[in-house]
Amino acid sequence: MPMQPWFPDAKLGVFIHYGVYAVGGAAESWSFYTGEMTHEQYMKQLEGFTASKYDPDAWAELFARIGARYAVLTTKHHDGVALWDTGHRSLDVVRDTPAGRDLVTGFVDALRERGLKVGLYYSHSDWNHPDYPSVRHVRPGEPPSPYSHAELGKEDPAAWERYLAYRDGQVRELMDRFHPDLLWFDGEWERTEEQWRMDELAELILAGNPDAVLNARMLSHGDYATPEQGTPLQAPEGPWELCLTINDSWSHRPQDRDFKSVRQLVRYFTETIGMGGNLLLGAGPREDGTIPEEQIERLEGLGAWIGRHTDAVYGTVAGLPAGHHYGPSTLSADRRTLYLVCFDAPRDNVSLRGLRNEVKRVTVLGTGTELAHHVTGGLDTVPGVTWIDAPAAADLDEYATVLAVELEGELDLYRGTGRD
Repeated sequence: MPMQPWFPDAKLGVFIHYGVYAVGGAAESWSFYTGEMTHEQYMKQLEGFTASKYDPDAWAELFARIGARYAVLTTKHHDGVALWDTGHRSLDVVRDTPAGRDLVTGFVDALRERGLKVGLYYSHSDWNHPDYPSVRHVRPGEPPSPYSHAELGKEDPAAWERYLAYRDGQVRELMDRFHPDLLWFDGEWERTEEQWRMDELAELILAGNPDAVLNARMLSHGDYATPEQGTPLQAPEGPWELCLTINDSWSHRPQDRDFKSVRQLVRYFTETIGMGGNLLLGAGPREDGTIPEEQIERLEGLGAWIGRHTDAVYGTVAGLPAGHHYGPSTLSADRRTLYLVCFDAPRDNVSLRGLRNEVKRVTVLGTGTELAHHVTGGLDTVPGVTWIDAPAAADLDEYATVLAVELEGELDLYRGTGRD
């Protein structure tokens, strides 16, 4: 299926990891899997999950305000605790926590009310389901876990069939009840594509919504790449999305104070969209459903920067390859305007190399101030360097200044080695 056009132009999404792990500030699912806490301690968090201040309308208002075009909610992480009223249950917040209600419907409705696309996260794996650790597929050098893999010689094909029926039943519920625009899968590394029966799962999903976008953790059925926690040095082929945390944790961990600054988030964002990707920025609500103030502050800071530079964000494609400008850039959809991002205040000039086009005009995005420019050098087919006068202090943005370079014709770049 061709990629849905809304996705590559979305640019920013919000990734919400919300679940019982927020009660004790534990790492989502992994804390019992790796032994950070006992399984009993982890599961005791079910008793404290209230969602007492859960307000999906406030979430959606925040997402829309900062310029996000979609959001993704963890409907079921590897711990197997579903956030909706599932008829294919192992664990869920409706019956097994004081929250006592479905938390997905309000999220979906609030997003749709504001015109945002709905993404639902679902983990293929389920470390609490009794039928899950019934087949074996361990990566080289990795020991099997009692939560995820059968011991050699103790595989149980019948149990695996029951598990796949459970998984398929839950995914079908998500499709039938919520009609998500995007499904964000995880946990795929623990089995082969054949063991997961990805072909059948993809058929099930697309029968419910042929336009559903699937991430790469649907393996060969994924529509886009999903690098995690680090901007790639080369853009993946095709559509892609960087998923990134605001601090170092996906879920609410009050002891994690290593927050990225707004300036750093602007850098991550512009470097990502400059290579043609989206940024899916993670936030971890407290167990009561409120998003910590430190995360809101950073989301709003990034959103304010986007609001001052919308022309360089929406309706653009990947900008210049490395070497033409010392910073990220984007290009308007008609390929006639370049947007150059400058993280530091230019002292004298901003240089633009390899540009064959004549430049009609250069302005500072957000203030409209026009900047002088001229070209030096060049020989035969090798173009000279376009020098743009540095903007004045009054035109500089606190986090990143953007210069709009209007071109004669569509962008035409020289990519050669120079005249011998």
